[in-house]
Amino acid sequence: MQNSQLPEPIFRPFPSDGSGYDTDVVVVGLGPAGGVAALALASYGVRVHAVSIFPWVANSPRAHITNQRAAEVLRDLGVEDEARRYATPWDQMGDTLFTTSLAGEEIVRLQTWGTGDPRFGDYLAGSPCSMLDIPQPLMEPVLIKNAAERGAIISFHTEYLDHTQDDDCVTVRFRDVRSGSVFTQRARYLLGFDGARSKIAEQLQLPFQGELARAGTAYIRFDADLSKYVAHRPSILHWIMNSKAGFGEIGMGLLRAIRPWDQWIAGWGFDMAAGEPDVSDATVIERIRTLVGDPELELDIVSRSFWYVNQQYAEHYQDRRVFCGGDAVHRHPPSSGLGSNTSMQDAFNLAWKVAFVVKGHAGTALLDSYSPERVPVGRQIVARANQSRKDYAGLREWFDTDSDDPVAAGLSKLKEGTPEGVALRDRLYEALELKNTEFNAHGVELNQRYESGAVVDADEPEHWARDKQLYLQATTRPGAKLPHAWLVGRDGVRTSTLDVTGKGMMTLLTGLGGQAWKNAAENLDLPYLRTVVIGEPGAADPYGYWRAVSEIHEAGAILVRPDGYVAWRHQGPVWDDAEASSALDAALDAVLAVSTARTASGEDAGAPQFSTAQVPITVPQAAPDTEPALAGVETGRNQS
Repeated sequence: MQNSQLPEPIFRPFPSDGSGYDTDVVVVGLGPAGGVAALALASYGVRVHAVSIFPWVANSPRAHITNQRAAEVLRDLGVEDEARRYATPWDQMGDTLFTTSLAGEEIVRLQTWGTGDPRFGDYLAGSPCSMLDIPQPLMEPVLIKNAAERGAIISFHTEYLDHTQDDDCVTVRFRDVRSGSVFTQRARYLLGFDGARSKIAEQLQLPFQGELARAGTAYIRFDADLSKYVAHRPSILHWIMNSKAGFGEIGMGLLRAIRPWDQWIAGWGFDMAAGEPDVSDATVIERIRTLVGDPELELDIVSRSFWYVNQQYAEHYQDRRVFCGGDAVHRHPPSSGLGSNTSMQDAFNLAWKVAFVVKGHAGTALLDSYSPERVPVGRQIVARANQSRKDYAGLREWFDTDSDDPVAAGLSKLKEGTPEGVALRDRLYEALELKNTEFNAHGVELNQRYESGAVVDADEPEHWARDKQLYLQATTRPGAKLPHAWLVGRDGVRTSTLDVTGKGMMTLLTGLGGQAWKNAAENLDLPYLRTVVIGEPGAADPYGYWRAVSEIHEAGAILVRPDGYVAWRHQGPVWDDAEASSALDAALDAVLAVSTARTASGEDAGAPQFSTAQVPITVPQAAPDTEPALAGVETGRNQS
């Protein structure tokens, strides 16, 4: 039988633009980091192809805590409200128990994630976004769906094999895991968000510090209605202290709510030297009933898995046109809830820089700021997550280790009205207070300070008024996140300073007295620069909140990057247009590495390096539902 000629394809995902490149950017991995990268780049009008080896999203709940900074990323990308529809709300996240079992005697309780009276106001003042708890299999479809709707090409069942790069491009080799066929693509940049076993980080030979697999934990996912034990004291985490809980490194068992209050994970440590623990039905059911404190509990086991405690971070994240981020470069346990949050912020930091270089708004040296800004954050959160595990030790000091039942015997002594009992209780509450560095660490989550070529820093060293791990110190210092302050829009509705900045643009903030700055920006007429005059319609400051936190004269100016970080500020007043123009032009040149964006022939690299023109895409498919389609999210595999 002769081969018949195949018809032309009805859809070409990579139409030729004559540039010689199949796409602008390839993103490997579609976890939270890869999803944010694909969504941001597509939102900025950059051609992006994002791939995953797996058939769909994460097949287990994995990451779930979404802190305020990560929620701000979602807000800037226009998907915060959609994500919240699938999340456990903030007010149900936080009465974390330390107890003998869910049905048993409480030892102590901690209000966590900023839900407690002492910290609630700090969190409200720090961000327009509240925290939320959204498991990874529900977060990823929100990111991927919106990335695809905005023009990203998404490929599942696509295995990254390797790459080569030269001065002009990265050539990436893939394998279609369904057919086994191998194909290549030419792109300007390759972003590796391919998880803790990253092929790309390995091929780049990124330098790592630390160790892998220093402790082991068993996770059992199960379904059971536990509402009678927790609905009156809602929390997503419950720590169980009893003699059969399986102590491990933390010294306690864990019950984590996936969905209030009928989907759960039970976790306990195990001795890695003895091999994998017994997770047979009988053993698992008995262990879970012990943690809950209900010997007759009816439950359905959904899955069994093991994970290992890592303490490792990369000292550098990039090699020329190839960049890594997320779990590929910082590997640590989930303690403190920093993993996916930091990964999403890696991607958000990198995406605008790649977009600006692709569009010709910035010189390629802007990309050299990625590692200096994000490596210190990765190093910090790896240390914080591992230290958080060690900080549980103080909560166990009252155990009577000489007894056959250390918890029961220790609890008896803990409740004694003796000097020894008082001392034990004093120490217990000191240890509980220390756990705020894990569960109410507002500063760890929001106080990142960047030092790089993308920040013009002429300020004195910063003085920290309070504990920098526990408390946000809002500031407009270059390298800090722009403070949140409520303004009022044209419709009379409150809007945040974070809402009038970002969205893929550089923003110049000034006040009614800053007409020279406004004129300077208008004269520059740059497509990536907007001016927001606080006090004009759309950005009124009737509360005076911005005036209280701006740290500049009303006729001063602040230059805010697309990722919401302050790039430069001029604190004093400027009344002369020429002076404002000179200062603003110099700041933009420094931040965007424009001085390096000239070729040896004198060609202005302000022109795009290649076509970024929007290409109409018609995909033959049914019209999208009003609600995001999330059915089947549990059947895929994790991409990172």
